[in-house]
Amino acid sequence: CSVVVSSDSPHHEHQFVEYLEDVECLRRKIKFYFMNPCEKYHARGRKPWKLMLQIIKIAIITIQLVSFGLSNQMVVLFTEENLSTFKNLFLKDYDGDMDSYAVYRQADVYDHIDYILVQYGDLHSLTVGNQEYDKNYPMSVCQEFYKNSTISPGNETFDIDIHVINDCFNVYPMEHLTLRKALPHFKLHFKRMLSVKITFVLKAINLQTVRYREMPDCYDFTIIITFDNQVHSGRIKVDLESDVEINECRDLKVTGASARNIHPTVLFDCLVIITCIASFALCTRSVINGIQLQFVNYCKKHCGCQVPWSDRLEFLNGWYILIMVTDILNIIGSILKIEIQTKVLTNYDVCSIFLGTGTMFVWIGIIRYMGYFRKYNILILTMRAGFPNVIRFICCAGIIYMSYCFCGWIVLGPYHEKFRTLNMVSECLFSLINGDDMFATFLEMKQKSLLVWLFSRIYLYTFISLFIYMILNLFITIIADTYYTVKRQSGKPRSELQRFISLCKDLPNSGMYRCEENKGFFLNDCITR
Repeated sequence: CSVVVSSDSPHHEHQFVEYLEDVECLRRKIKFYFMNPCEKYHARGRKPWKLMLQIIKIAIITIQLVSFGLSNQMVVLFTEENLSTFKNLFLKDYDGDMDSYAVYRQADVYDHIDYILVQYGDLHSLTVGNQEYDKNYPMSVCQEFYKNSTISPGNETFDIDIHVINDCFNVYPMEHLTLRKALPHFKLHFKRMLSVKITFVLKAINLQTVRYREMPDCYDFTIIITFDNQVHSGRIKVDLESDVEINECRDLKVTGASARNIHPTVLFDCLVIITCIASFALCTRSVINGIQLQFVNYCKKHCGCQVPWSDRLEFLNGWYILIMVTDILNIIGSILKIEIQTKVLTNYDVCSIFLGTGTMFVWIGIIRYMGYFRKYNILILTMRAGFPNVIRFICCAGIIYMSYCFCGWIVLGPYHEKFRTLNMVSECLFSLINGDDMFATFLEMKQKSLLVWLFSRIYLYTFISLFIYMILNLFITIIADTYYTVKRQSGKPRSELQRFISLCKDLPNSGMYRCEENKGFFLNDCITR
């Protein structure tokens, strides 16, 4: 910005001198705002509290995440191995592959249901673990089927009422339990049957935590075995699912070792929360200070020019916004972790998402401080400058990618396992872009239709050639071009704001910034006189 001020009279000359002092005052304050913590310390003796707090926060959040991950790992291991146990106990002739596990004859369906009832009734004498059923909660056997139907495939006729009836029976556990003994009048309507669901609850105790001086938790496994006949193809798929509810055991007694107290862990989580709140407050203060800097008002009042949005956003520090978002995620995750430790909450998934995402952003925030070093700063500036071009490029490439997804799904889906659903098509094509699983994708294409087989070859060859040889190389070119552009412009002011700041030649240790500190950080006194 350039300003023409007349200095014909002493009064005007005095105003001109005051104006120059105000502008220089503004330059120093804006330059101080963009200094790194070490420069700010030399300029005003201000200790880098935010930097020290971020280092402490990274350390304690990482320790918290590792502690939670080890505890979560034991829970996941216990639940997964119990699920495998249930499949081997209650699924007849289970071979370890649930995708191919199915029944095809009416007698087999009855045999499998009877096998489940027998295993359930004799569970205490069969299992080598500590699983046990609760006699107060009966097993539920439910059959879903159409209300009425008359189906004659031979005559190509049918009459069906699509209203669904859900017929359920309760079976209380007993030894040598069989289907005929428990449900003597139970009958399956195979022609109109949609599914049969057998639901029961088993209890178990996770004893592996005792070795780590943690009190064991009691688990309630709600097991659902489903015989799925919705396709009516003659193949009834059998599936077993398990929902877990973790509770605090009622009567605890551990001898031979003292149980670890959870209060230090809860206090540590509270320390994380307090640290994140302090970090959030300091970053909010810095963001407000940046917004209240009066560079925009200065240009409007004295220069009559509009400041571009790129310069305005310089005062809204994106790193501070990222740290604030990180603090919120870690505060919520720490609260959920405290509730899990005190057995108020049993859902590890939500807590894992908050803690994992928060820790990831905390470590990404380290890049901000690496940017104060010139060699690292070039890489950060490259990512920042190339981001808009990369987004535009991805939008264009994404359109081509989605066109191949839709085409592959509808044409190759009936003939290729990897193209059965739109999600599977996207995953398969993304793997091909990265050079993974190419030969298997070509090989698994069924040759039932010569026309579709030839089309698949043209489809795969054109997709691989287009994305690997052209689009990926263009993507690399965009990044490389941005890198060399930033490298050539390194150290040169590229915007109106940087040119304005570059006119300030005062070094951080010159002492001029300590004089400006007494005038207040918000620049009303500098430009409104």
